[in-house]
Amino acid sequence: MTSTNNSTEAAVLGGGCFWCLEAVYKDLRGVRSVMSGYAAGHVANPSYKAVCTGTTGHAEVVQVRFDPAEVSYADLLRVFFTIHDPTTKDRQGHDIGPQYRSAIFVFDEEQAAAARSSKAQLDASGAFIHPIATEIAPASSFWRAEEYHQRYFEKRGGGSCHV
Repeated sequence: MTSTNNSTEAAVLGGGCFWCLEAVYKDLRGVRSVMSGYAAGHVANPSYKAVCTGTTGHAEVVQVRFDPAEVSYADLLRVFFTIHDPTTKDRQGHDIGPQYRSAIFVFDEEQAAAARSSKAQLDASGAFIHPIATEIAPASSFWRAEEYHQRYFEKRGGGSCHV
């Protein structure tokens, strides 16, 4: 499953603003790194300005590298579904557009099955009034966001998103 070296795997998750997801995942036990970026679009090496137009097809995402011996992919998904609204299509709070969609980009069938199961369980739980709108799609190119987006809140002395 998505081995990035001998002991880590990768997850690519979009839940609106990548700063918000990065701020949560960076502090989880077993997470080795979190990188803000763009995924699933049709423009190579997109800029933040281009992605914000909503015309490149990209989603704002984080690439989470984790040690599955310390934190499971299923646990990462449980966190994912609690830190954003998975029932809105192309929107998180005041952020509107396809770049802010809820999405799980999977690397293999094991991740796809875990994502489908997690989504179905949450839908069946009745935790939300509306159905889960989270897209589950194969991972494609990941483009690292500009440096000023990496560790955004940390560089600014703290703070957090609306979450």
